[in-house]
Amino acid sequence: MARNGNQRAAEAPLRPAEPAAHWKALKEGDRVRVRRAPGYETSGFVDAITWDHTAVWVDLDDGHGRTLLHCSDGVEIVPQDA
Repeated sequence: MARNGNQRAAEAPLRPAEPAAHWKALKEGDRVRVRRAPGYETSGFVDAITWDHTAVWVDLDDGHGRTLLHCSDGVEIVPQDA
């Protein structure tokens, strides 16, 4: 029977899980701008980064808390000049 034939298709990532080049240059404490969708932009500081730079914790400004962003989320994290 072929019912188990294509189970690996569900394991494939929906978006690439490779961080953009500028994600690899981020360091803890860097000031960044986060663009989640057109028209929605906020700023904050990098709080923590995974060893492979695929996930970044950002402490958002104005008491909006801390958020975890993954490179496959379709989010831009842009370094901001001080």
